[in-house]
Amino acid sequence: MAASKAAVDKRRQILDAAIRVFARQGFHATRVSDIADEAGVAYGLVYHYFRSKDEVLNELFTERWSLLLAAIEEADQAGGSHRARLAAVASFIIDSYRHDPELMKVIIVEVTRAANSFGQTHLAEIRRAYESIAKIVADGQEAGEFRGDVEPLFASMSFYGAIEQLLSGWIFDVIPASDAGFEDAKDLLVTTICDGLEPR
Repeated sequence: MAASKAAVDKRRQILDAAIRVFARQGFHATRVSDIADEAGVAYGLVYHYFRSKDEVLNELFTERWSLLLAAIEEADQAGGSHRARLAAVASFIIDSYRHDPELMKVIIVEVTRAANSFGQTHLAEIRRAYESIAKIVADGQEAGEFRGDVEPLFASMSFYGAIEQLLSGWIFDVIPASDAGFEDAKDLLVTTICDGLEPR
């Protein structure tokens, strides 16, 4: 039987509250009671929907990462130059930060950069993103658009790593965050990576 709308809304309310608390005080310093307080619900209700705060974080990551994987696939299937496909991926990730900075902070700080159980638990999903970007690079090499002497997975990890470092710069206020800055970053990132991949 499908969950009622009220139950779905309450679940979403708890997840959204968890994003704010995790972003503000960090996953490890957060208690389930902090999430309940932020959501304005009874402590026991959080446990009605989630077995632990770990499960909450897992769900937040899986939701967002599945969107990224879908965006990479959509960019690849859209056709056009492989440079434009990589630009579409970069644009999706940067816009995700622009529109939901707290969630992106949680994902980067608590999952993708965490060499603990969370990073380990999601290695397969994280690697899928790298491999999907590497496929775009490999196809670009096959088409003669990119140089062939750079390992596609290396290029992919350099590409994603550059984006993640940009996001970290915004998260930790090392780089000023502005709409113009986000748009400039998209162009400069693709220019930096793709010019380096141009055939010699």
